[in-house]
Amino acid sequence: MSDLYFGLKNMPERSQKPRNGGLCMVMDKGLSIREVEDFLEVASSYTDIVKLGFGTGILTPKLDLKLKLYRDAGIPVYFGGTLFEAFVVRDQLDDYRRLLEKTGVTYVEVSDGSLELPHDKKCEIIADLAKNYTVLSEVGSKDADKIIPPYEWIEQMEAELAAGAWKVIGEARESGTVGIFRNTGEVRSGLVAEIIRKIPINDIIWEAPQKAQQVWFLQLHGSDVNLGNIAPNEVIPLETLRLGLRGDSFHFFL
Repeated sequence: MSDLYFGLKNMPERSQKPRNGGLCMVMDKGLSIREVEDFLEVASSYTDIVKLGFGTGILTPKLDLKLKLYRDAGIPVYFGGTLFEAFVVRDQLDDYRRLLEKTGVTYVEVSDGSLELPHDKKCEIIADLAKNYTVLSEVGSKDADKIIPPYEWIEQMEAELAAGAWKVIGEARESGTVGIFRNTGEVRSGLVAEIIRKIPINDIIWEAPQKAQQVWFLQLHGSDVNLGNIAPNEVIPLETLRLGLRGDSFHFFL
């Protein structure tokens, strides 16, 4: 460990890739090929998964080349859940499968944040896709006025993991102002506490795009908590938070 940090002692334990805990899920909202190359040069060691945010994946020029760059770096990529929902709401799930096959994408997000999808149907889709893909299922609504009680979050997460989801994602959007957060960005701490009483912490990726949200989860759950919707230019700053190399977390791990 000391060799990694120029001899700095007593650093917090940080699992190494490939890992099941301490994941960093990055949101690519339309990076160019050159931007991806630059991003991978500095942050590939700290990035575990990349999401092509919302519907940007099918608008991205040179998508095949972008996917190859990530693939060559050993980083799985998946299309944002909103794109999945756009196909489902139009009754085009088979077309979505063809998109996955054509692009060679092997990770898939199943979500219902923008549409009404019966939960048993969602679980059926998860179980079916899990036969051939690594499934991440998102729980929570993108509608800030829709409050889901904690017991429903837990029931849905349990059912989706049982159906075959590799991880469940706590919804927050790219803004960090819905789902597990209030519209101010404040963590719904009671909700999170109820969830982690029932759901293993490594089975959850918390969308936490804001620094204060990342700090909150790291203080509560330690360096190896799974965090998502991280901006590409925030990956190394997040890693410094995980290691206590930033003022916000300096005293967490001493």
